[in-house]
Amino acid sequence: MGTFTCVEICAGAGGQSLGLELAGFEHALAVEIDPDACETLRLNRPEWDVREVDVHHLDGAELEGTIDLFAGGVPCPPFSIAGKQLGADDERDLFPQALRLIEEMKPKAVMLENVKGLATARFKDYRKQITDRLEELGYKWDWQVLNSSEMGVPQLRPRFILVALQPDAYEHFQWPHAEKTPPTVGETLRDLMGANGWPGIDAWVEKADAIAPTLVGGSRKHGGPDLGPTRARAAWLRLGVDGRSIAAAAPSDDDAVDHTPKLTLEMVAKIQGFPAGWKFSGRKTAAYRQIGNAFPPPVAKAIGEQIKKAIEAAQAASRNTNLRAVS
Repeated sequence: MGTFTCVEICAGAGGQSLGLELAGFEHALAVEIDPDACETLRLNRPEWDVREVDVHHLDGAELEGTIDLFAGGVPCPPFSIAGKQLGADDERDLFPQALRLIEEMKPKAVMLENVKGLATARFKDYRKQITDRLEELGYKWDWQVLNSSEMGVPQLRPRFILVALQPDAYEHFQWPHAEKTPPTVGETLRDLMGANGWPGIDAWVEKADAIAPTLVGGSRKHGGPDLGPTRARAAWLRLGVDGRSIAAAAPSDDDAVDHTPKLTLEMVAKIQGFPAGWKFSGRKTAAYRQIGNAFPPPVAKAIGEQIKKAIEAAQAASRNTNLRAVS
């Protein structure tokens, strides 16, 4: 069926990037403004074209008509409670730039993700502006709230996903179905948490018998290496985790059985759905912020696979029509 290509803006630490790669898309371009996140992408995929640039200054015309999928995790603060839900009045709102680039690149499909706050009645008119523009550009679209836990990720992490495709592909698109019951925090982190011989590991795994609260990464201006605001930290504590900061290492055989451990960056990445071995650039706070703000790779993979199937089905239908016309 040939190679499927994608361009990704606001690529961050590569959660969506990795998921789309696993779904069968090759990156023609990955765009990110944060230097540490760009270095993370280059560490893990040195062959990619990674550009550290503000999307306002990106020219999509150079890739016109060559891209199968335009994707991105546009900043969520304009639509999140923590970000004061300023919407279009927030300088961090990049949906207008995404729409400009879609017009310039003319991809076969679009996938943009954000927080579920964008799905509320407050932003009904704003959503309509976006979808009206997509229709003007010739796309059919749908918007869904998906819980990451439905794709096997051990945290709820609801995301509001916009998928738009050219009409011939859209008629073949289906949202992914829930795959399986996600593992608990204890099941997910048993090996990492017990790696240094902590004698309390079995009791801790039994206590950490639920999925995690949604990880909160904060912004470059706000948020440090902790597991979120007071309510989130309280939820972590019920799972036997001290969420006030991030640890440098797992508890050791010198720690008491009833010790309340902290998560390491490696553990947080696993909760987010990153595979072992994915490297994160920068100091602890920068690395945690990248992980906490990431789009879980298993979710991106599941949606990406459905988009790819829809494009393939449209291509197959077009070939069959041409064959019938010739015969």
